[in-house]
Parts: sequence; structure tokens; C-alpha cells
Amino acid sequence: MKLKGIHHVSSLTANAEKNLEFYRKVLGLHLVKKTVNQDNTSYYHLFYGDEQGNPGTELTFFEIPNLAENHAGTNSISNVSLRVASDKALSFWKHRFTHLGVDHSAISERFGHKILPFRDSEGHRMTLVSDHSNQGDGSEQMWDSIDIKKEFQILGLGPVKLTVRYLEPTTQVLTELMGYREAGQYSLDGFETHVFETHEGGLDTEIHVEQRKDLPEERQGRGGVHHVAFRVETEEELKKWVEHIEQDGFETSGFVDRFYFRSLYFREPNGILYELATDGPGFDTDEDPDHLGETLSLPTFLEPQREEIERKLKPLSTS
Repeated sequence: MKLKGIHHVSSLTANAEKNLEFYRKVLGLHLVKKTVNQDNTSYYHLFYGDEQGNPGTELTFFEIPNLAENHAGTNSISNVSLRVASDKALSFWKHRFTHLGVDHSAISERFGHKILPFRDSEGHRMTLVSDHSNQGDGSEQMWDSIDIKKEFQILGLGPVKLTVRYLEPTTQVLTELMGYREAGQYSLDGFETHVFETHEGGLDTEIHVEQRKDLPEERQGRGGVHHVAFRVETEEELKKWVEHIEQDGFETSGFVDRFYFRSLYFREPNGILYELATDGPGFDTDEDPDHLGETLSLPTFLEPQREEIERKLKPLSTS
């Protein structure tokens, strides 16, 4: 059993409409699924990614209206990276962010790659990273965007950063339980960050872990990250992971059918929520691949409730 890298990252928004405006019109991402939170069908769950929503390109958001702002701290997923193809692409994005008034920092370097830190309209802490020496696993599909040339478009997810109070338990779970290996370290703002990778390595597999005992615990809110998911090849393998993780003493969700993929959830020792998710069946299970995200999609087990669900949702235009 080997995890293939990062499957998706799920974050929190208080306003699906504004979220859609930023991630589609500012970042140029493709909305691949407009659905609902399966655990609370009163609110949207939006999935962004490449044209087909391939694993490793998916950034998702749970909408919770009136959610308080996120208060950054330890025991959190403190930064999410998105890959672009080159250092030249970072220069394009810096100019674009300046022109559109997006909060961003200067281009700098992190662990051998140029980066451009920025925040979305709700304060979500993100980083664009130049993928000049690694092109992912080749599954990403580019799409047409009116004002963003293909050479500058976002390819998919890059490293995910964890900020934890106690380094050792988290690294032990990554390496001994999940099969990650340490690839190196770097210093940022005087604090050491450890880099872990899996499978064939590369930015789309990396987890960066920083120990910060000086910070209070994060209070999760809008602009915060809910969980990170790791790629599992098949449903059969996922069932083996359920057994493997539970045998190590962790309480898990067990096998969960999310319709578009199958999942397993558990919390690592510092309380951060992990998900393991299968690569399939995929987002074209219930929609034409050329028209993903255009209408409200519901998994088959929620379809009988469609009328009631649609009545509770605020209309959200995806045109």
C-alpha cells in the first residue's frame, strides 16, 4: 500500500458566491462540481480543479454562512500551495494580483522553488509555487481561460503545510503509519520546517511540518482549512488502509462512500483531520465531462431529497 500524494484539500467559506467569484475569475480555476455538504445538505460544497477534476488538482470549500473568521494558530493546516509551471508564471501572477488588489507578498524562495504567498478574499493562506523541476504525475488537464494564458494557468495542488505543537507524533504518523519519508528541511522566519514526500516525490506529494509551541491553538473559521486528503489508488486498497490505521490504535470513520470517491477519515495526534480518498469513480459519474459544475449535482442517495435540498439553498449562478 502506497499513498500517491495529495488528493484534495477542503477549506471553509462563509459565502459560496464570493468564493466562486475569486477562484474562478481571479485564479481561473474550473468549477468541476457544485454539490452540497453530505453531512449538512443545507449548504454548498464546491469543488475546483483542472478540467476534469483529476485527483491532485482539487481544492474544495464547505459553505457555512455567518461563520466567524479563522484565527490562525498551531495544530492546523496553515498553508495550501498551488502549482504553476514556471518562475515566469509567478511574475504573471504577481502582476495580476497587484492589478486585482489581491493581498500578496513578494516572490521568494522555499526549499529550492520560487514561491508567491497570497490570501484569498476571506484570508485563506495560500502560496503559488513554481513547478519548474516537477510536472506532477501528468494527469492535469489545462483548460481555456479568457485572460490567463495556458502557460500561466494553475496546474494543481502543491505542498500542504501543517503547523503543530509537537513535531514528533505528526512525523511518526507520516513516516511509520503512512509511508512518507523525510526529504529535507528549510528555515522560514526563524522556524524550522520539515519536508516529507511519498510515492515518486514531487511538489504534489509534499507535506511540510513546522513545530510552533509559541502559538495558541487555531480557532477554525472562514478562510481556514478543514482537512487534507491523500490519494489511494483503489477501493480495495482503501479498505486495507482502514484496517491498517485502526490496528495502529486510531479511531477512524471507517469506509465512507462519497459517491465521487471513497474515503476514510482520522485525526493525527495533534488533532489535524486527515482523509484518504480513492482516485475514482470521478466527477463525470453523474455529469457530462464537458459540462462539469454547471448544475447542482447530488449523489444517488440524496437524489430523492432534491426538491427539499434545492428549496433550502440560495441560488448560485455558475455561468
